[in-house]
Amino acid sequence: MQLSHTRPVAAARFDDPNLVSTAGLIPVMALAQASGLLTLADEHLSVPTDKGANPGRKVGSLVGGMVAGADSIADLAILRHGAMGTVFDRPYAPSTLGSFLRQFTFGHIRQLDAVASRFLGNLAEKTALVSGIDTGRVLVDIDDSIIEVHGHRKQGSGYGYSGIRGLNALIATVTTETAAPVILTQRLRRGACGSPRGAARMVSDSLATVDRLRSQTGGASGDGASKPLIRCDSAFYGHPTIGAAIRAGADVSVTVRLTSTIKRAIASIGDDESSWTPIQYTDALYDEGTDTWISRAEVAEIEVHRVRVPEEGTPRCGTVGRAAYPPTCDHPRTRDRARCSTCGGSTRSSPPPTPTTSILSPPTKPTVSTPSSSRCMRI
Repeated sequence: MQLSHTRPVAAARFDDPNLVSTAGLIPVMALAQASGLLTLADEHLSVPTDKGANPGRKVGSLVGGMVAGADSIADLAILRHGAMGTVFDRPYAPSTLGSFLRQFTFGHIRQLDAVASRFLGNLAEKTALVSGIDTGRVLVDIDDSIIEVHGHRKQGSGYGYSGIRGLNALIATVTTETAAPVILTQRLRRGACGSPRGAARMVSDSLATVDRLRSQTGGASGDGASKPLIRCDSAFYGHPTIGAAIRAGADVSVTVRLTSTIKRAIASIGDDESSWTPIQYTDALYDEGTDTWISRAEVAEIEVHRVRVPEEGTPRCGTVGRAAYPPTCDHPRTRDRARCSTCGGSTRSSPPPTPTTSILSPPTKPTVSTPSSSRCMRI
């Protein structure tokens, strides 16, 4: 299909006054309003001048526009198309919303954080968004990602660890045994900033929100609840992030940088069968680098250096691990297949084991003078 050459279209606009282009916004915004989004924004936001008037309705317009697919201020014009002005009460123009956002400082961003955490709690009371947070294990994951942008005049854009011009988004999610990951906190940062920048504050905010959600759902909170588990990669391996998690009463699982100390600890593990305990994955994982399917792993325990939290001055023992290529599958091979039809394991030869990663986790109680006891995993 192609555009007409006889009657070329110069512009197109959805302007029928009796039609709504995004009718799905109606139940979404009804739920947001019932959960107190507009009221919370009015209570917590203090944007100065006339640009900050009616912050609740303006925040609602921004949320509605993003749900409808707007990814720029100009795209917020979708809120005024067709009969949207009839369905919603006086939606704001994009220029008004842009002036509102330009008045924000970091203090106002922190006010929005307070709105978001309380809004999430209200949603959890009305829906099963974080079901099981009061009874089972809670996982809090933190990671950053590069959002690619184009043009050197894009505010805040830069080249980060990926080598792509963009903005850096730091996100923390919560997962339970019965609920999919839900975003707890988020922060959009300059593209060239380091991954762990601001992570300590985000960990503290996320764990405080988890504790509040547990209290609202009637579960145990504080010392009476099971510890959440913070998970992150080696970019966040440092005193600020780990210390914030420990002070908030959480367990930590973080990938440790493969330093010379870690390499020596891994190399000291014996290759005899008594040093390793085999485990089986429920689903085989495909490794593109070696063209193999990985379904088995082994874990071992080894002494390694501790992580010291400066504020407490107490060493914390940790867990190190490594990933290595598995031995070939023992079942009969299937022609031109890398995955065994019996066990899902590798059917092709693999290179010798090579250490690639490690994991850190604090114990229930700190150790002071004895060497730390750690677990090492190889695949």
